[in-house]
Amino acid sequence: MSPPRTVLVIGGGAAGNAATVLLRRAGITVDLIEAKDDWNATAGSGITLQGNALRVLRELGVWKEVEKSGYGFGTVGITAPDGTVLHVAEDLRTGGDDLPATVGIQRPQLQRILIDAVRASGAGIRLGVRAASLNQNSSGVTVRFTDGTEGRYDLVIAADGLGSTTRAAIGIADRPEPTGMAIWRVAAPRPAGVTRTDLAYGGPAYIAGYCPTSQDTIYAYVVEANRDRAAIPPGSYADEMRALAQHYGGHWPEITAHITDPAKINYTWFDRMLVEGSWHRGRVVLVGDAAHCCPPTLAQGAALSMEDARVLTEMLTATDTWDDALFQAYYERRIARVRPVVEASVQIGQWQLDGVRDADVPGLMGRTMTLLRELP
Repeated sequence: MSPPRTVLVIGGGAAGNAATVLLRRAGITVDLIEAKDDWNATAGSGITLQGNALRVLRELGVWKEVEKSGYGFGTVGITAPDGTVLHVAEDLRTGGDDLPATVGIQRPQLQRILIDAVRASGAGIRLGVRAASLNQNSSGVTVRFTDGTEGRYDLVIAADGLGSTTRAAIGIADRPEPTGMAIWRVAAPRPAGVTRTDLAYGGPAYIAGYCPTSQDTIYAYVVEANRDRAAIPPGSYADEMRALAQHYGGHWPEITAHITDPAKINYTWFDRMLVEGSWHRGRVVLVGDAAHCCPPTLAQGAALSMEDARVLTEMLTATDTWDDALFQAYYERRIARVRPVVEASVQIGQWQLDGVRDADVPGLMGRTMTLLRELP
């Protein structure tokens, strides 16, 4: 009888956590390492999860906790900058008719739910640890860790995000590139009338929007042209975001009143990246933001990352042969789905940057969401 397969997962975000839970369920021995001592359990404001993300969360066994902790809704509103509602559209249920179209949830709460699932899976967990070196041959990878220890694995899954050091270490030169936009985000109390995402296009920002994340909370955001981060002192973050948000009506005055603490404001550039050709080198394979990223204009970052984890683990557990052909088949299966989402997300932002007034944003969004309704 052959010994159980061993996998190292580098990174404890959405993709890494999902891969760990699914591999452990299949009886595979998994170690997960995460560079942050706190496992990123407190970072972030909120996250919008489309139905295809909810479908994976259900497979992970955490859907009920997400449903209870978050806020589900099925429509999206388009408003004028003054708050006048111009149109309300039904969201496509990309996870199937038995799941909501969308759930907003506080990002730290989602991370805590996933952390609990990883701990319950029986995986080995090491926080504050990175992979210092990877030495591989046809049968596996020897990993030297930053704490001086060493391990041998049949496979390494690189889920270490946008700035993946593993991606660079295995010779993939792709790096994220800015698209020209940046987003200010803040968590705030939920105004009584906010029961869905509303988006305002125009005004002093390209987009001003919000999403309910629980019965009591929302996260709100405004999108502008990116600026040199070094020119914006962190102590001014609340002033900068409030200066944009105060020009919007409807629920925005109530939201803006809570934009006071610069430490609670997140400022991030929009980036894009899509690794082409393959997402592996030998026995090291990329998932999630390490392989692709896109602006949040379609709210698909975490969804695509968790789908990667689901598809890869499904393929790994269906065969005893882990080789180049398997990992290339994983890439081919995922690139057909990821590429149109990345391209659509970037195009929607570019239309806004270019001031294209007759752009078919609803049509492009509809076509992309229809694609995502299919199983990954």
